[in-house]
Amino acid sequence: MNCMVGLFFGSFNPIHVGHLALANYMLEYTDLMEVWFVVSPHNPLKEKKTLLDDRQRLHMVSLAIDGFAKFKASDIEFKLPQPSYTIHTLAYLKEKFPKKEFALIMGEDTLETLPKWKNHAEILKHKIFVYPRPNKTGGKYMIHENVYVTEAPLIDISSTFIRAAIKDKKKLPYFLHPKVAEYIAEMGFYKR
Repeated sequence: MNCMVGLFFGSFNPIHVGHLALANYMLEYTDLMEVWFVVSPHNPLKEKKTLLDDRQRLHMVSLAIDGFAKFKASDIEFKLPQPSYTIHTLAYLKEKFPKKEFALIMGEDTLETLPKWKNHAEILKHKIFVYPRPNKTGGKYMIHENVYVTEAPLIDISSTFIRAAIKDKKKLPYFLHPKVAEYIAEMGFYKR
């Protein structure tokens, strides 16, 4: 049987306990055997000025998951042509890891945007594990045969919230993995 890997794409700017809790849930309550945190290079839909360098965000993911063998920090999209399209990443991973089966992990908010994605019909040939998001319905693919809606806890923490809190000099040690919080403080990230 192939090892099923869940691909959790994100800018992880920064990675926070919400990301980790959702990935943990997906491992325990689905058929996934591993979760790879795929750090995405700059998304053209997001503001660049608050986005840390790709390698710094990858480093924070590595710090957050250190010692947990079923989680992996992936820089796969750093090596692919920009902008990165999920369909290209999936094709590359299938070629590179033929013994692994890849599934996607995404929130209902992301699933709603799937019709706008390049070759979304091809993406729907993969399993997609969906977690709930506040005030979202998931759109028309919530009932697709390859979409598995989970009962993951609703976690309403965002990287945007974390960055704003740091800028406002708030102390939020329980929202970040301790090593990530320490690294952000040491580097002075998100202060302006």
